[in-house]
Amino acid sequence: MNKKRLPILLAALALVVSTLACAVGEPTLANVRTALDEDGAQPSAVFAATDTVYVVGDLSNGAVGNVITSKWYAIEVVDTEPNFLIDEADIAVEEDSFNGTIYFFFPPPIDGQWPAGRYSVEVYFNGVLNSTVEFTIQ
Repeated sequence: MNKKRLPILLAALALVVSTLACAVGEPTLANVRTALDEDGAQPSAVFAATDTVYVVGDLSNGAVGNVITSKWYAIEVVDTEPNFLIDEADIAVEEDSFNGTIYFFFPPPIDGQWPAGRYSVEVYFNGVLNSTVEFTIQ
């Protein structure tokens, strides 16, 4: 092979390898939000007492073994201890290279009604706090 072409070939090969590495990338969870639907197409931070609340996020490059956890808190709710942990749930990724929407949901917890007040949801990605979203029930 011509010695002048070798550096060009190596440079091209390095570019292809770095492009492929970037295409796979690290798993990331972004755009975490509260919504009226599981797709997150109807984002909202204010809900009626009878609404189901969805917490939606966009997962890129998810891999088997990734775990997304939600912890739901009543921050300021009548007749409830401040910052009371209501519940928590996990989603375990079961396929490599998962790209898509993940969601948690919580229907009205007490007799088909949410008590009025402020709530928050902490979302953890592989045990590390990723996002905190707040919502209000009117």
